[in-house]
Amino acid sequence: MADETVGIVGAGIVGLATGREIALRRPGTRVVVLEKEPQVAVHQTGHNSGVVHAGIYYPPGSLKAELCVRGVSLLREYCQERRLPYRETGKLVVAVRQDELGRMENLYERARNNHVPELRRISGEEIKEIEPHAGGIAALHSPRTAITDYPAIAREFAKDIEVSGGEVRLGFPVTSITRVPDGVEVGSGQERIRVDRLILCAGLHSDSVARLAEDGSEPRIVPFRGEYMLLKPDRTHLVNGLLYPVPDPRYPFLGVHFTPRVDGSVEVGPNAVLALAREGYSLGRISPRDLAGLAAYPGIWRMAAQHWRTGVREYRGSLSKSAFMKDAALYVPEVGVADVVRGGAGVRAQALDRDGTLVDDFRIHTEGRVTAVRNAPSPAATASAAIAEHIADEVFAGRDGL
Repeated sequence: MADETVGIVGAGIVGLATGREIALRRPGTRVVVLEKEPQVAVHQTGHNSGVVHAGIYYPPGSLKAELCVRGVSLLREYCQERRLPYRETGKLVVAVRQDELGRMENLYERARNNHVPELRRISGEEIKEIEPHAGGIAALHSPRTAITDYPAIAREFAKDIEVSGGEVRLGFPVTSITRVPDGVEVGSGQERIRVDRLILCAGLHSDSVARLAEDGSEPRIVPFRGEYMLLKPDRTHLVNGLLYPVPDPRYPFLGVHFTPRVDGSVEVGPNAVLALAREGYSLGRISPRDLAGLAAYPGIWRMAAQHWRTGVREYRGSLSKSAFMKDAALYVPEVGVADVVRGGAGVRAQALDRDGTLVDDFRIHTEGRVTAVRNAPSPAATASAAIAEHIADEVFAGRDGL
């Protein structure tokens, strides 16, 4: 059905990829992306590490696994077509202790089930052939893992929407969502826009925007700040590709790792500390409203009871550069406090259920004419084009019954 208007809240990479997919798939449909900021890709997309994940970590059969693997091929094609940065630097997931070897083997089997290309186990001696300055007793090597520039990709997606006749409307903070006959009305202050269908891709604000659409209160978004160090320019030669620890399956974050960027810099990090505001990119950024919302939610206290020891350790790294670098030195022993400067920070929108469970998989929910992306953590940037396909399938599957 042509000549519809589809509204999208949020001009991060998932929202823009979705707008582009709909414009390409359904010529004649007008796409309007609504964004509160003065430019696209300001928050999670703009603070992304730039890694194109190969699909190593995700449970086989999950949406993450399915859409990540599909998303990699779509993203690589798009970057080649538009001449955007895409470098297959490769990645090592490194075990530094004997008790990590079992977890590494489980990760290997999971990655094989996810069809991660060219993945292999390597010994400590083989680690040195790939990363001469790295430590470790064994590793998984993923040579096709890549890095890119997600804000540049997001800007290109926005151009595609506009070329198709759509609009990316900036400076439009959504304050109301009203279901009306045969459509949805989206308000920003006194201004109103009517659309036939609405897709919510609001990232850090996904739960609060979904509540405007009466889409329930679960899960709730908890903001976690990830802080980075940067290797000094004369020390970037110590790292060739991506260096990651073997993750702890009890915790959703991957731990401190080394990440080359397309600009030639190398990040070390991130840690993961509870942010005191949804857009809390610094220690000093505090939102009483956001804190009150978290404090009133039972899930936050149940999560704290489970993970408080990990939280204390992460805050120690936030406050102390030497504590931060202690973990990093396990993977590149030559790197110390004198070799890094403080870098930037990002905030991850971590979804949390009422029982204190950290939501791991993508969670996308459609009710009538409104589709809400309730949870889209990493690898959402990698999978963005595949997520867009999935959302478009869901949005239009039941269109004749509306």
